[in-house]
Formats: sequence, structure tokens, C-alpha cells
Amino acid sequence: MSYQDLSGEIITPKDTNYDEARAIYNAMIDKKPALIVKCKNTQDIVNAVIYARDNHIEVSIKSGGHSGAGLALVDNGLVIDLSEMKAIEIDPNSKTAIVQSGNTLADVDAATHEHGLALPSGIIGTTGIGGITLGGGLGYLSRKGGLTIDNLLECEVVLASGEVVTANKYKNSDLFWALRGGGGNFGVVVSFKFNLIEVKNVYAGPMFWPIEQAKEAMEFYDTITKNASNDLYGFFAFLIVPPADPFPEHLWNQNVCGVVWNYTGPIENAEEVFTPIRQFGPPILDFVGEIPMTALNTMFDALYPPGLQWYWRAHYIKELTPESIKINIEHGSKIPTMHTTTHLYPVDGACHEVSNSETAWANREARWSQVIVGVDPKPEKASEITEWCKDYFNALKPHAMGGAYVNFMMNEGQERIKEAYKNNYERLVEVKTKYDPDNFFHINQNIKPKP
Repeated sequence: MSYQDLSGEIITPKDTNYDEARAIYNAMIDKKPALIVKCKNTQDIVNAVIYARDNHIEVSIKSGGHSGAGLALVDNGLVIDLSEMKAIEIDPNSKTAIVQSGNTLADVDAATHEHGLALPSGIIGTTGIGGITLGGGLGYLSRKGGLTIDNLLECEVVLASGEVVTANKYKNSDLFWALRGGGGNFGVVVSFKFNLIEVKNVYAGPMFWPIEQAKEAMEFYDTITKNASNDLYGFFAFLIVPPADPFPEHLWNQNVCGVVWNYTGPIENAEEVFTPIRQFGPPILDFVGEIPMTALNTMFDALYPPGLQWYWRAHYIKELTPESIKINIEHGSKIPTMHTTTHLYPVDGACHEVSNSETAWANREARWSQVIVGVDPKPEKASEITEWCKDYFNALKPHAMGGAYVNFMMNEGQERIKEAYKNNYERLVEVKTKYDPDNFFHINQNIKPKP
């Protein structure tokens, strides 16, 4: 592949910007690709795929680079880097958006917010739209608008053959089904067409309680969200209060529990909705108020910049049993570092209105996807945060549903991937065998084709 073949840049280990180009969100990952291709358009992707295929070079696909397992990179292979493909087209009349794969959630939020619209997606603005969408897409609007894939209308895809195809419910419908949750197994998605929902300002923010109230707080949270309308979302967390503004100094470095709320109903009803919530405890911190949706979606970006050490594991949770609450408190009250945390992301509400067979995402009966994340800036803390995470994960495993959200998985082996897709796995194998029979795209949570 020559520079003449591409609009974008080719970066090799000899280039001064190589280390910058191969850096991803998780600094525990130190892979050294042979080539990084900064694609500018669809033809760049096609050329990179054909070059890698013809020369038997392994390929990875990078959008935002947030994969905890480092699947955006490949040692001694070719990285198809989509981060410069940032076109977004909004149609406010049809409430749809066509989004290229290099956009981050913050990019999408900024573009849609101008029109009073939003895409149900994640909670960190630097996340790439490609990875989060193909894995499913959980976030602040999941109870109201479903998963990101529930709002996906169409994809433009470069296949392993180099062919460019459209996938929607009418064309290549089997591929479209698989792309909604099946990860990067089937091709390079150039762009996504999404349905958008009407959301502009929300009543949202964090609320903390003392760790001594954790049992009552988890039970209260469980009850109030079970009976709430889909306009009320909140993820539960155990955390250490960051020692910085805007948090009050007397709470700095305290181990607490809390909920980050998001209410999307009429603002005039917000105070009434939150009256019983504020009466519980009462909270030791209450930063819940009216803010733009864009502010909520980037609220934790500064706290979690790229380049930290990350190790995460995940479970699907059906119910918060007394024993699981006890285990959560035991480990959640021993958080080893300030950035380390666990979150219980709701999977109910609108997510439950779609069947397990309708998309590749096979865990609609869960109430939460729980992620346990060990995070710290210092490499010397890597083993400590990893061990805490593994111990927590193992203790909770008997009380989980089996499987995990693929976007929260490390390199955990083929059986865990099968567990994640449950009854949809064999159908995904059929689609993989049809569209990528040689497993060209295998640097992912891999679904192996039939031999």
C-alpha cells in the first residue's frame, strides 16, 4: 500500500507520531502495530482491507480506542484508524442522523443537541460511536430510548472482501441483525444512521450517601427504579469522592455510595419526582439539577482522561438479592484507588420492549449490567486494581445471570463470548460464516466462523 492509494496518513514505528497514534484509552495496553492507517473516507478503508488481506496481515479497527481489552490495536499488524472520519448529518424533520465511525459521543451529542435531539448512548464523551454501538450501547437514555442499537436504522459496511454494502432491515438484513450487538466481527462500519429522540435539557447529576447507609441505599434505589417511569434513570455506584472542586472539601477521599440520576420528563415535575429521593438519607451530596444533556454526557470526562491504567470485569444482574448487596458493600467499601469504582447500569425500561431475538444483544431480561473497574494513573498500581476487580467479580459471580456486556469484557476466552450471546450465538456464527468466512476480522470479542 502506497501513500498514493490513500487520502489519509500511514504511520509506522519509524514516525515521530507513532507512539501518539498507537495510544489508546487504557494505558495498560502496549501493543505495537506495524502500520496505522488514518482513513479519511470509504475508499481508504477498502484499500487498507484489501492490502491487509492480500499480504496476510492481521487487522484491528479503532474508533475511539476505549476497548478495555485493547482490541483497537494489534501487535505487528495493521490498524484501520477511523478517528478522522467525523462527518455528521442531522435531519431534524425525520429526527435522524448519519454519523461516521470516527465520531465520539461528545461529537454526536453536540451535533444533535442543537436540534433538541439526542441519541441514547453512553456516559463518557470520549467513547467512540463505533465500538459502543456495535456492542449494544448502554447509557443515560437507555430506560427512555433503549440501547443505541435499538435506534440504529442502517449501516454502511466494508466487508473482508473489500465490497461496500448497506445493511438495514431490507438489505442484508441478516448482517444488520448481527451488527446490532455482535461487535466488530463482520466488517468495518463506515457510518451509522440513527433514529434520535427529543431530549435537550435534563434534571440530572450525582447524589451521594455515606458508605454506612449502603445497604439501605441499594434497597431504596432498587425499589424506586423498579416502580419509576422510563423518564427516571439512575446508575448506582460505589466510589471515592475526588479531592477537587466542585466536590466539598469535607467529603474529599471519602468512600461513599451514590446514584447518578437522569430525569427526562417535564422539568416542572422534576422536584416532585425527586422529593422522596431527597428525603431518603438525606444525601450528603446533592448535585442534581437542570443541565443540558451535553453537560451530563461529558460530566466525568475530566475525571477519566485517556491514559489511565484500566482493568474491568462485568456481570448481568437480574435482582439485587440480600447476599449480592452484602458482597457489593464488602468490596465497594474497600475501593483501592480514587478512580476505581463499580457501576450498576440499568437495562430495563425501553430496553425490555425489544426481544432477545430481535437483535444480536441477548440479555434483555437483565435489570442491570454491572461493571467493576479498577482504574489508576500509576502503572505500579496495576496489579492492585486488577486483583481487587477480579476478587469482586468472582465473589459476585454466583449471584449473576452469566455472560457479560461485550463492551465491558477483557480477553476472557471463547466460552465467555458464547455466554454473552446466549441463544443468539449460533445465529451469529451463521452470519459470520457468510460475510467473513476466513475470520479476517478477529481482533474483537471473536465469533468464529464455521470451519
